[in-house]
Amino acid sequence: MLNRRADKLELLRIAEAVALEKSIDKELIIDSMESGIAKAAKSKFGSENEIKVQINRDNGDIGIYRKLIIVEKPSNMNLEIALNDAINLNENNKNKKIGDEILQPLPSFDFGRIAAQTAKQVITYSVREAERERQYNDFKDKVDTILSGIVKRLEFGNVIVDLGGTEAIIQKNEMIPRENIKAGDRIKAYCLDVRREPRGQQIFLSRAHPKFMEKLFIQEVPEIYDGLIEIKSSSRDPGSRAKICVKAIDTSLDPVGACVGMRGSRVQAVVNELQGEKIDIVNWSEDPAIVVSNALSPAEVQRVNVDMQAKKLDVILTEENLSKAIGRRGQNVRLATKLLNFEINIMTDQEDSERRQIDFKEKTENLIKNLELDETLGQLLVAEGFSSIDEIKDTSIEKLSKIEGIENEIAGELIDRAKEYHQKDQEEISKKIKDLGLDNELINHKGLTPGMLVTLGEQKILTLADFADLASDELTGSYDIVKGEKIKIKGYLEDFALSKNEADELIMSARNIVYKD
Repeated sequence: MLNRRADKLELLRIAEAVALEKSIDKELIIDSMESGIAKAAKSKFGSENEIKVQINRDNGDIGIYRKLIIVEKPSNMNLEIALNDAINLNENNKNKKIGDEILQPLPSFDFGRIAAQTAKQVITYSVREAERERQYNDFKDKVDTILSGIVKRLEFGNVIVDLGGTEAIIQKNEMIPRENIKAGDRIKAYCLDVRREPRGQQIFLSRAHPKFMEKLFIQEVPEIYDGLIEIKSSSRDPGSRAKICVKAIDTSLDPVGACVGMRGSRVQAVVNELQGEKIDIVNWSEDPAIVVSNALSPAEVQRVNVDMQAKKLDVILTEENLSKAIGRRGQNVRLATKLLNFEINIMTDQEDSERRQIDFKEKTENLIKNLELDETLGQLLVAEGFSSIDEIKDTSIEKLSKIEGIENEIAGELIDRAKEYHQKDQEEISKKIKDLGLDNELINHKGLTPGMLVTLGEQKILTLADFADLASDELTGSYDIVKGEKIKIKGYLEDFALSKNEADELIMSARNIVYKD
């Protein structure tokens, strides 16, 4: 290709063929050829020279030149030339001035093996980079869509997909577990990301992402495509079970029925694509209690206690419905938690009643002990909603005196005692934090109260790195199923009414600080 005896037009034919095959601009191919020949020419004429190559786009003639800058007194003959010498070199340079650039023609030459190889490498690299840039530009707008292609090969559990002249990758963890994929299969996948990578694939697909299921429903359900039904959220345990929450924008429609289709035809098409994944379609509501009741089907829910501020739902049901709500290995409640983005606590009516009694007793005993009250007054305050000393400290005499049996004088005394206890308690906590030896970085971590710090210190969590290594369940507590029985695992900060989202934020912000390097 690079030998001077070759047909000059062959270069242009090659450029055109490569441009057509790779779907990239012919001009980019010729530019890469010029760069490759220039690199080879440097090895012939010396690397200290600045070489420029021009290929005639009409007849394929190759011009090889040395670039020179016009100066008054040249100090480097490989890069500079005097004005008089430039004019002597070519009369067309007589209009040039100091600082201008000229091109000195160099003789054509036969490429040696090494020079030819160098040129080939430059051209190959330039073409590959141009092809990758073309791929990026073609597919960057296809993120968040479903793409279809042919499985080209399998590499270390990853699937390489041919999208029609462009390769994409489905990484092993983005596949549906136990899915039998082989070369030659036609496959659909969700376009997760398109990014510039120094090497390897640029287009990343997923069959395990919840959005893949959502996009399949958009394809199968015209009402969703037309905007008459909205997908509010979804969650998946790929290959096993999934939940999708839908809302009817047009109130005359049944969103669940529309997604199911006649005799289940629509949902079945999605199930087949997801390798038999069982899909629960949940009707959306403004009331999270209704949504969670629908999401935990087939379990029958008795009632739901909603804490909107902490984003917590206490779901109360009968003993026989407990295992249904939790699901195999906690799958049902886990998917419902992701669907609603609420922390869900599953409990029986008896557990809820016992928990309320214990909670009432603990709050009452706290007021009796620390504010030196009799039992009747302590119970009265808790029953009226004053469940902590801080709530009494921050209230007014007017509010307390509205409670039957509490006069203004008693109300004022209660508030004074609460303020006195709070002051003393803060001093003791500060001293305890110091004695426990907590690191200043942990003490100053935003979101951790003095009481939380004492609790962490007592558990030997003394540094921000210790805290960053925790999981949110270790802070808020969780349930586990052991031999068919639900076992409560207490969290370090469970007594501080910390939500799972708040715990996640605390831990992630700590990790960002600890692992920022």
